[in-house]
Amino acid sequence: MNARDDVFVPELLARRAAGVRAATLALLDGLTPEDCMLQSMPEASPVKWHVGHVAWFFETFVLEPWQPGFRPFDPAFRELFNSYYVGVGERHPRGQRGLLSRPSLDRVMAYQQSVLERLLEWMDDAAPPQALALVELGLHHEQQHQELIATDLKHHFWHNPLLPGWRPAPAGEAMADPGPAAFRRYDAGLADLGHAGDGFAFDNEAPRHRVWVEAFELAQRPVSNAEYLAFIEDGGYGRPDLWLSDGWDARVRGGWDMPLYWMRDDGRWACHTAAGPLPMDPAEPVCHLSYYEADAYARWAGARLPTEQEWERAAAQAMAEGASLPADGDFAESGLLHPARLRADAPGFLGGVWEWTQSAYLPYPGFRPAAGAVGEYNGKFMINQMVLRGGSCATPRSHIRHTYRNFFAPGSRWQYAGLRLAR
Repeated sequence: MNARDDVFVPELLARRAAGVRAATLALLDGLTPEDCMLQSMPEASPVKWHVGHVAWFFETFVLEPWQPGFRPFDPAFRELFNSYYVGVGERHPRGQRGLLSRPSLDRVMAYQQSVLERLLEWMDDAAPPQALALVELGLHHEQQHQELIATDLKHHFWHNPLLPGWRPAPAGEAMADPGPAAFRRYDAGLADLGHAGDGFAFDNEAPRHRVWVEAFELAQRPVSNAEYLAFIEDGGYGRPDLWLSDGWDARVRGGWDMPLYWMRDDGRWACHTAAGPLPMDPAEPVCHLSYYEADAYARWAGARLPTEQEWERAAAQAMAEGASLPADGDFAESGLLHPARLRADAPGFLGGVWEWTQSAYLPYPGFRPAAGAVGEYNGKFMINQMVLRGGSCATPRSHIRHTYRNFFAPGSRWQYAGLRLAR
């Protein structure tokens, strides 16, 4: 995170902490304790574990070192809800989180409430700026887990033959495809990339640095379902010449022949959504693609994926031209957890679906992780991951910015990930 010791206001942080926690708990509306315990794969955690973990972060990194007379809510939770912070201590195996029938959901809810109350009470006192900086980091960490609750729960329900939904369906009828995507040219030149220091950013967004970017063209919207369907119908999943070697192997192992959550019945296409199965809308951005699928499609389309430097330069230029980027996409606040339809006359860079880039997740020149266990947040994952940009329909609006660097392994498909073409 960036140091902003002179701007932390405890009252504002306390108000934001209460609001972020309310948004987390709102994601549980309509869920049963059984729903909150599901774990469909090691990479997707139970809802109950996510709720416990976001409380654990504040208890471990803020209250334990800073609250006078600190006592843990339950000493056993230090191991149960630790994710990957090796420096903190032992961790319950990630793939076995779905076996934790105890503590009960009620107990976990009491834990998160206790931590929040203690946090708000502590922030009424003379909290040091470095501790308040950890509170801000914890709030953005919790917003990341809000998105993971949405994506993980969708994957859990995908494994139920009933394909249950838990959110309302998008309103209106399916629209026609928005038409061919327009490409914009960007001339070669130097670009200043990375976070400029105003407002919060994760440490992996810094330091700001200068790079040379060759001339390129970038589509002004993501690829649509209709466009990706043409790739499927042209045999794109059966053509090894379009695929990276690792990607072809992953496709064969997984039996992939369409995006995750797509279904085909008697020639009709549908997809599993947060509202349950819905007819596939050709005007929506294609999502739940792996990097490998996005790369194969781009090659089939006679294009490529953008680098993260190209993507950020284009987004920054849009901002310089007056675009209101945080408002130009659809975010978690809609409550739908489903990307909105694309419009040819409304180009944008944020919201809807995350966009794969062809850039490996690596440190920026001069990057230094934070000291201590909290430094494990981002830096140690800078291997075997690819960068995604832009946010999604499950990303909170206040959490995203054009310098944000998301990252996943190239075979990951359960996130709201699509693509934008470059050439």
